[in-house]
Amino acid sequence: MTTVAALATQLAAGRTTSRALVEDALARIADPAGEGARAFLKVYGDTARAEADLADRLRAAGVVRSPVDGLPVSVKDLFDVGGDVTRAGSRVLADAPPAAADAPAVARLRAAGAIIVGRTNMVEFAFGGVGLNPHYGTPRNPWDRAAGRIPGGSSCGAAVAQADGMCVMGLGSDTRGSVRIPAALCGITGFKPTARRVPREGAFPLSYTLDSIGPIASSVACCAAYDAVLAAAPDAGLAELPPRGLRLLLPRSSALDELDGHVGRAFAMALSALSGAGAVVSELAVPAFDRQDEYFRYGGLAGVEAAEIHRPLLGRIAEYDPRVGQRIRAGDRMTAPELVALGRLRTAFVAELVALAAPFDAIVMPTVPCVAPTIAAADASDDDYFRWNLRLLRNPGLVNFLDGCAATLPCHAHGDPRSG
Repeated sequence: MTTVAALATQLAAGRTTSRALVEDALARIADPAGEGARAFLKVYGDTARAEADLADRLRAAGVVRSPVDGLPVSVKDLFDVGGDVTRAGSRVLADAPPAAADAPAVARLRAAGAIIVGRTNMVEFAFGGVGLNPHYGTPRNPWDRAAGRIPGGSSCGAAVAQADGMCVMGLGSDTRGSVRIPAALCGITGFKPTARRVPREGAFPLSYTLDSIGPIASSVACCAAYDAVLAAAPDAGLAELPPRGLRLLLPRSSALDELDGHVGRAFAMALSALSGAGAVVSELAVPAFDRQDEYFRYGGLAGVEAAEIHRPLLGRIAEYDPRVGQRIRAGDRMTAPELVALGRLRTAFVAELVALAAPFDAIVMPTVPCVAPTIAAADASDDDYFRWNLRLLRNPGLVNFLDGCAATLPCHAHGDPRSG
């Protein structure tokens, strides 16, 4: 996969053009042998070509708006794009009024010269980690496509599009792993910032408290370049951080339990490589990570907030994906005293983790404990679906509850993303 830095170098040297990059992305989307028809819900072919031509003219005149100027990107279907209906992966919103303006995240990408090639598919209303969408189809994972493996969710189309070269970056949202789960299962890189870092206005919400907006791309440096644009940060550069002397916390907890063989081996190899390069990996008990039943009862904060968000649409809930509707209804079961108690529990969780992690540079753990199952296996029954969903959400959701930031990156052997 090509990085932002490599493409910027090629553009600067005149070895390629923005128009050529966009045409290649659009051709991949349109390829009948690929997943473009399921990864994208709308393609902006004419607009993308016009914007690419503008980027090339500006570059020829010496104007480069940002490190990502002229590079094709996609946006998840829950972001407002001016003049378009924001469906959030649902048929229920298909007849909603068009958005009056771009969401701030989309507007910042445009101002930086990013070329938006289309809107990507997603789990309906972003409420699920498996990546299935019964309304618009489910894009197949780029790896072992013949078996038809799940892409992960909820930013399923964003990850498949990026992994397949249909865009350089896929803009996603992450409430309990919705950027990191599909990035991990598709063998690419995803970044989840804190909830407050990127404006969330103009993005259909799942949880007012936990939603965050982040990029899916080829590398940590690529994600940093786009994160700087999204957050309006002054500098996208990342200084190289040598591993020698890094202090890494390995949380002894349920986050390390029941790892698939591929995942366990790849993670152990990654830890060994870090230790061999001079990092200090310390395994400590993290009891707070073992209380997920309390954090996510009735769907947790996302469940109860989704129940409120969807109240105006409940008259049409029979048109929802039944599994999404079931999770939204579960949020109504949380009482006011339970919600207050959950808020206090979260405060205690954050305080405990901040104190425990203070001596360390990072916490390291597998993003997901398993390889991607087949779509058929995950969709076989409601019991199968919810079992896989809970398994995939287990580790990444801890970071959202903490309101931390996290990157997921491949640690498997090259060519074997099953291990990631």
